[in-house]
Amino acid sequence: MIFKVLYQPDKTRNPQRELTQSLYLEANSAVEARALVEENTNYNIELIQELTGNFLEFEQKEPSFKLTEFN
Repeated sequence: MIFKVLYQPDKTRNPQRELTQSLYLEANSAVEARALVEENTNYNIELIQELTGNFLEFEQKEPSFKLTEFN
């Protein structure tokens, strides 16, 4: 499954909508997606959304769409 993760780049600052960023990753569940991001970054996660059907097709057409892989 593909997930879109909305996050703030820094946990020490209060969230601001203008600073919200996103990444896309493949995981078996939203719980696994959260664990991957938390283990590999210092991001403040706001939302994890599973992308399917038309939503996934729409996001894949965006120039910024790229699956993030953590090693």
